[in-house]
Amino acid sequence: MSRIGKKPVPVPDKVTATLEGQLIKVKGPKGELEFNVPKDVTIEQTDEGLMLKPVGDSKQARSLWGMSRTMVANLMHGVSDGFTKTLEINGVGYRAAMKGKDTLQLSLGFSHEVLHKVPKGVDVVVAGAKQEIVTVTGINKQQVGQVAAEIRAYRPPEPYQGKGVRYQGEYIFRKEGKKK
Repeated sequence: MSRIGKKPVPVPDKVTATLEGQLIKVKGPKGELEFNVPKDVTIEQTDEGLMLKPVGDSKQARSLWGMSRTMVANLMHGVSDGFTKTLEINGVGYRAAMKGKDTLQLSLGFSHEVLHKVPKGVDVVVAGAKQEIVTVTGINKQQVGQVAAEIRAYRPPEPYQGKGVRYQGEYIFRKEGKKK
């Protein structure tokens, strides 16, 4: 039994959730999102919030139950508060800058500047005295995480000097260099 799936998803103030069969549409102050619940899971609106239940006792239904509940909870959190990922850039001469509204320009020690196109629905802000803090925000958790992962993938942190792009608070296991 899914412990996560048993809990109802509360609907916050200023957020409206409408059910159209297996499609749930959520509208809040930050925007509007929708999710198509798999056919192995039923969804209904109660006083406590939205309740999800598996159809039958198959392994497929039980597997999708907790995931569907988490997806619906992420919709609620996204339209009310939004999601944020913060990246730190470490290294001499490594920096980031916004070029226009939809392009992130990264100097990461390559012979060329790296230009990353920011998709619609995601905002990227560069801060810090040396332009080393990149904040990715949006209402869709998957999209925010994907953009942050793509930016980090250009120059992942290396274990010897710690240079590269890392998530804020990420621990990098450091290795000792060569000895004579």
